[in-house]
Parts: sequence; structure tokens; C-alpha cells
Amino acid sequence: MKKIILLLSILSVLMLQAKDHKVVFDCSASDAEYIKTRMWLVGKTIDMFEKNGESVDVALTLHGSCVAMSSENYELIVPDEEMQEIKKAQEYLLLLSKRKNVAITVCAMSLAKNAISKEDVLPFIHISPNSFLDTIRYQNDGYALMTFK
Repeated sequence: MKKIILLLSILSVLMLQAKDHKVVFDCSASDAEYIKTRMWLVGKTIDMFEKNGESVDVALTLHGSCVAMSSENYELIVPDEEMQEIKKAQEYLLLLSKRKNVAITVCAMSLAKNAISKEDVLPFIHISPNSFLDTIRYQNDGYALMTFK
């Protein structure tokens, strides 16, 4: 009986130490180099939580000029001097999409403003009528807000 109580005590302590985190990364930036580095940083942040034995649920909302990387045909809308950065940002975005704890959403209004058709959006990205609504919902559900402007 003492062993069971000791085991339950140890499990309780371990459960109290493990933390669950929720974060929404909101990207509206227009600088391609900055967007690229932020997509990389989101992945590294997740890695750091997981290395510490902590879980993290991540939402990534894309709107404004940040939507270019959501397009299969970004080269039609991105200036030549930003092409390499957006390509790399999209590669990081693809890696993020393969994680089970990451949801990616793009704003339909921003797609329209940037002349990106919904058919050109990468298949792993959810299209929202208004990503502000999603960001507000995430915050109301306890997600920490990290903005990339």
C-alpha cells in the first residue's frame, strides 16, 4: 500500500510539473526577411517547449502582407528581391504544418486584397473569412498572443 501511495505521489508531482501552453502567432508583417525568421522561430519555440517536456498548442494566423507565403503561386505577387525569403518562409510553414499541434489559418479578405485566389492557397492552410475573428477566439480560449508586424 505504501508503494502505491508513493507512486501516486510521484505521478502527481510529475503531472503538476508538466505544463500545457497555448499560443496564437499572428502575422501581418510585410518584410519578407522578417517573416522568414519568424516562421523559423515558431518552430524553434515549439522545439524548446517539447524539449522541456511541456506541450504547446499553436495557432498561426496570416493576414495583411503576410499572406503571400500561403500561395502556391507566390512568385506572381512577390517582388523578385523578396523571392528567396518568401520561398524559405513557405518551407518553414510547410514544416510547421506537419506538426500535429499546429493549426494555420489565412484571412480571405487579405487574400483578396493581395490578389490571391482561394484555389492557390496551400492545401494545409485553413481559409477564414476574417482572421481577426479567429485570433479573438483563440485569445478568449486562453491562447497567448504573439504578433509579427
